[in-house]
Amino acid sequence: MTENSINVLLVDDQELIRTGFSLVLMAEAGISVVGEASDGRDALAALARLSGEGRACDVVLMDVRMPGMNGIEATERIVQEFPDTRVLVLTTFDLDEYAIGAIHAGASGFLLKDARPTELVDAIRRVASGDAAMAPAVTRRMLEQMQSGGGGALLSDNGAAAPDSAALEVLTDRERDVLALISTGKNNAEIGADLFLSESTVKTHVGRILAKLELRDRVQAVIFARDHGL
Repeated sequence: MTENSINVLLVDDQELIRTGFSLVLMAEAGISVVGEASDGRDALAALARLSGEGRACDVVLMDVRMPGMNGIEATERIVQEFPDTRVLVLTTFDLDEYAIGAIHAGASGFLLKDARPTELVDAIRRVASGDAAMAPAVTRRMLEQMQSGGGGALLSDNGAAAPDSAALEVLTDRERDVLALISTGKNNAEIGADLFLSESTVKTHVGRILAKLELRDRVQAVIFARDHGL
């Protein structure tokens, strides 16, 4: 992210939607729309071009249901080839399996296309800062998938994730508490209220958890926690 601006690439096969998002974002101080693409392949080409021009993209606003290369494959490629770029997934449906797939592929957040402009801007800022932006309905859907075995969780005979204490030994007891609450989809303020901690203290704990477990962001932390029995 540049010092004064968050660079955003818009990816959607519908020009009208790209135009609408562009108008919203161009009115926001500190956010610049640096390009548009109509599918995943175009998005990768645009990112390579922007990188070559010294205008690295901070956030990709990514539709998932597109002809050609869809958002899932594009997200996987972006995470691998442009590790400093975050992907914020867009979809029409809050239970969209494509969007869930993109989250597992490494996207840092999920947003419905009918989100209010303030929600869009807030999500972009949060993702650019290394946080995650995920609709509560999607978090619940992910947890349901993992509980049923669809997310690759470590499952016990009764269908619940089996505790895996060895993988969690690097965390302090407080960090485990924070991680358990992250796995429910709670934000830092909500976690702080539950644990009687300041929001800044929770943010510090979250940063340490991600570093210790070598996780990319909060979304991966949700997946990790559920896979390891929290």
